[in-house]
Amino acid sequence: MAERLVVIGGDAGGMTAASQARRRRGDLDIVAVERGRWVSYSACGIPYVVGGQVDTLDDLVARTPGELRERFRIDVRLRHEAMAIDFDTREVEVRDHERARTFRLGFDHLMLATGARPRRPPVPGADGDHVHGVQTLDDAAHLLAHAEAAGSGCRVVVVGGGYVGLEIAEAFLNRGATVTVVDRAPEVMQGLDPDMGALVSAAMRDHGVDVRCGVEVTGFEPGAVHTVDGTLPADLVILGTGVDPESTLAAEAGIGLGVRDTVAVDRRQRTDVDGVWAAGDCCQSWHRVSQQPVHVALGTVANRQGRVAGINLGGGYATFPGVLATAVTRLCATEVARTGLGEGEARAAGFDAVAETIESTTRAGYYPGARRLRVKLVAERGTGRLLGGQIVGEEGAAKRIDVVAAAVWNAMTAAEVIDLDLSYAPPFSPLWDPVAVAARRVAAALDAG
Repeated sequence: MAERLVVIGGDAGGMTAASQARRRRGDLDIVAVERGRWVSYSACGIPYVVGGQVDTLDDLVARTPGELRERFRIDVRLRHEAMAIDFDTREVEVRDHERARTFRLGFDHLMLATGARPRRPPVPGADGDHVHGVQTLDDAAHLLAHAEAAGSGCRVVVVGGGYVGLEIAEAFLNRGATVTVVDRAPEVMQGLDPDMGALVSAAMRDHGVDVRCGVEVTGFEPGAVHTVDGTLPADLVILGTGVDPESTLAAEAGIGLGVRDTVAVDRRQRTDVDGVWAAGDCCQSWHRVSQQPVHVALGTVANRQGRVAGINLGGGYATFPGVLATAVTRLCATEVARTGLGEGEARAAGFDAVAETIESTTRAGYYPGARRLRVKLVAERGTGRLLGGQIVGEEGAAKRIDVVAAAVWNAMTAAEVIDLDLSYAPPFSPLWDPVAVAARRVAAALDAG
C-alpha cells in the first residue's frame, strides 16, 4: 500500500511542497485539505482585484484543483477543514463542510501549511462581521461583497499602516472611496525606520488619504470605529495590522512552537514530531543577518520553504537558507522597499550600526521623467558589512532594493557595493546609481568614525 502524504492548507507553502514531493516520488498518495474555496493562489493580488486593476479573484489562481489532480495527481479537497491531529493513530480529523460530515484521514507524512490569520486588536467589536481581514481569497470575496453594497463613495477606515493597509488604501481610492488610515505607531510602515516611514505618511496624505498616526483604536461597531481621538464614521473597516500564525491546530496536537507562536522547524522544515513538516505563514524562519528566529509572512518565503519541505519529503535533501524580509509595495505613485535590518532593528540585534540616507533621482536628472527617491543603508561599524536598506520614491525606485538584498545576502561591505558594475543609461539611472551613492556615504561615515 502506498504511503500517504496529507497536506493541511492549499496555498503557497502546501501546494509547492506537494508538487515538489510528487516530482520525486511518483508512488506517493497525496491528499490536500483546504477549508476555503480556492487553492494555489496569489493573495498578494487581492488589493488589485479590489481596486479594479485585476478583473476577478479567479485571475489570481495559479492552478485549479482540477489542474492539480491532473498534472500532479494531488487529491485536493475544498471546504475540508482539519479539526485535530492524532499522532497515536496517525490520523487527521477532517470536517467536510459541504456534506456536513466529519471523518478521519490516515497519514504517513503530514505537511502543515495552515497559513496565518489577520491580527485583530483586542478591543470590543474586533470580531464583528463588518471588520474585514484580507488574508485569503475567501476573505477577499467577503470584502468585495460588502464593498459593492457600500458603493463607490463609501467611507473606508483601514486600521494599521502596513503593506496590506497601504495597498488596500490605494485600492479604495481607485474605487472613489474616502479613506482614513489609523495606526498606533508614530508613522505608517513599521517595517521601515521612522524617518523613512514619515515619507510614506506624507505621501499618503498627498494622495488624499487621511492618515492618523499615534492613534489607538478602542472599539468597533457597525458604521463606526472608536479611537482615543474620537469616533470615525465607517461604511467599511479593513484590518492592516499584520497577521498571526495559524498554529492552533499544531499546538493542540503537541507540536512545538517557536517565536510568536509559529510552528517551530529546523533547516529542513521538519517539526519536532517525526514525519511532520511545516512551511509558509504558519511557521518560523530565521533571519540571515541577525541569526534569530523570525516570523515573516510573505508569499516568497512560503514558496521557498514549501520547496525545501517538498524536496525532503520526496527523498531529496534541501535546507532553508534564511530570510531578509525583503519586500516592496506601492501607494499610487509612491514606491516603498526594504530588506535586511533597519537602523533600530540592527541596534536591537546587538550590532554597532551606522546608517546614512541620500536623495537622488530614478533617472539622469536632465532626462524627462526623472523622479526623486531616498535611499537609506545600514552597515556594521568595524566590518563595514551591509546589514539592510530601505528605499522610498516614485516610479523606478522600489526594485533597486534587489541590489541591496543581493549585497546583504552575500555579506558584502559598503565599499564593495560602491564598486559593483551596475548598469547605466540616462532613461534608467544617474551615472552613479542611488544605491552606490548611498554605499559611498555609508563607507565615508564608517571611515570617519
